[in-house]
Amino acid sequence: MATAIVGILVLVALFFALKGVIKHWRGESSCCGGGDVKVPKKKLTGTIVETKIVDIEGMTCGHCKARVEQALDTIDGAAAEVNLHRNHAVVKMTREVSDDEIRRALAGSGYTITGIHIKG
Repeated sequence: MATAIVGILVLVALFFALKGVIKHWRGESSCCGGGDVKVPKKKLTGTIVETKIVDIEGMTCGHCKARVEQALDTIDGAAAEVNLHRNHAVVKMTREVSDDEIRRALAGSGYTITGIHIKG
């Protein structure tokens, strides 16, 4: 009887471990900084004059996504949305934003910008 109970407990533990691993692989877990982070979307006022795609390495989870979006949203006239599966951020702008401004916004964050190009 005790063996059966221990076996059931082990199976339950394995189930939850596997569930966590799958969430991590999908980029849905918050492995690097605590619970789920909900970042309010920055709303731009004005006409979108340009959209850039920023390729970023080092993002692994929802917390990383939130950190990058918050950092890029500090740029005046810009709002970002990160796609973890594509490892990039789409940055919409109501004014011309230089690549250097984008790089400065993420400087020291632990993430690496590998490319910036205009969405076309």
